[in-house]
Amino acid sequence: MSILIRGGTVVNADRAYRADVLCADGLIVAVGDHLAAPAKTRVIDAGGQYVMPGGIDPHTHMQLPFMGTVATDDFFTGTVAGLAGGTTSIMDFVIPAPRQPLLDAYHTWREWAHKSASDYTFHVAVTWWDDSVGRDMATLVGQHGVNSFKHFMAYKNAIMADDEILVKSFTRCVELGALPTVHAENGELVFMLQQALLAKGITGPAAHPLSRPPVVEGEAAQRAIAIAKVLETPIYIVHVSCAESLGAIRRARAGGQRVYGEALAGHLLIDDSVYRNPDFDFAAGHVMSPPFRSQEHQTALWHGLQSGDLQTTATDHCTFCEAQKAAGKGDFTKIPNGCGGVEERMAVLWDAGVGSGRLTPSEFVAVTSANAAKIFNMYPRKGILAAGSDADIVVWDPHGTRTMSAKTQFSKSGFNVFEGRTVRGVPTHTVAAGKLVFERGQILVEPGAGRYIERPAFNPSRL
Repeated sequence: MSILIRGGTVVNADRAYRADVLCADGLIVAVGDHLAAPAKTRVIDAGGQYVMPGGIDPHTHMQLPFMGTVATDDFFTGTVAGLAGGTTSIMDFVIPAPRQPLLDAYHTWREWAHKSASDYTFHVAVTWWDDSVGRDMATLVGQHGVNSFKHFMAYKNAIMADDEILVKSFTRCVELGALPTVHAENGELVFMLQQALLAKGITGPAAHPLSRPPVVEGEAAQRAIAIAKVLETPIYIVHVSCAESLGAIRRARAGGQRVYGEALAGHLLIDDSVYRNPDFDFAAGHVMSPPFRSQEHQTALWHGLQSGDLQTTATDHCTFCEAQKAAGKGDFTKIPNGCGGVEERMAVLWDAGVGSGRLTPSEFVAVTSANAAKIFNMYPRKGILAAGSDADIVVWDPHGTRTMSAKTQFSKSGFNVFEGRTVRGVPTHTVAAGKLVFERGQILVEPGAGRYIERPAFNPSRL
């Protein structure tokens, strides 16, 4: 069945204008004024609303095995939550165990993701190195549409990549036309600070941000950027949380280096006071890495989005329930790191960004979909409403309101970091791959509706 979205204001990253959008066979057929509806067409009245590209969350962890447990949201429940919030594509992470072949891990994640309700694609982490890793990277790029590789500079004695691994993997990325991405925290310093805090008897969630101060993130970001500069590769820094790492990105970009930065919705809106709450479950529910920062860092991140030094917004959606977080009672280093947000990202960013005047509607589209599509080589298939693009669309009521709560969310997690926040600006309809999948609070999608999206390797002119 075709879908005609009629009477709304189409918003792309470059402009906003009055137009109808006609979809058929999973694609946008036409964008124009007063389009005719073919027979058996579902018409959605978008009068008084915005019609925007579906969101792309470039950083999620569905069903992730991590710190002795597994994230509560699998690829179905997590992507359903995303669709309810207007996000129609996720970029998840394949994270091999140390010494595990990258291809083995990739096929495991592909099997898990078969139940996805929305489109999905993968970054693949490089957690160790020998010549077989380089060969697997080539196979992933050439045969499986992977064009980005993740490097954790944190999590010592687990998945941390040292400088030698960074150099070898970045070099391979250059050879293959792939983009290296980095979790920037100095893992050696984090480990040392953790042990020092535990030795002092500081064992609760309040120790978490103390063990990961902004300087350890800033140092790692600067180091990764320097390695990328020597090797002449672009680089993407995930979940930039502080002024120090933003400063490293800004300096590099001012010097002509191609560096991209990502901000999380949580880091833009939640401050570090949450860790000082005496309720363990509340404080532990906010434990993620990098941690939430003070308000001065939030202000810096907003300035980064406004200036273009940060290009994308994400969530790092990785949910754990209260019982899982309780594993860290008495030792904060054992609290599973992760929070939700894939369902709330679009609405909280619209409310705090567009609603406050920090962002225009077109800038909102840029940081929630278009820029990610361009950086990771999915544009113009995704990230724009145009003839020939995927019919991934969110109809947005700028006057609608919603109060965020774990009681009403689609995510399986029993916790919501945005609990009690009332936002203005919400999705009323979500269309994914040309099908209506969300309508005014109701999910209309089955497991397995999502498609795996292959992303071509880059050539020098695209980077």
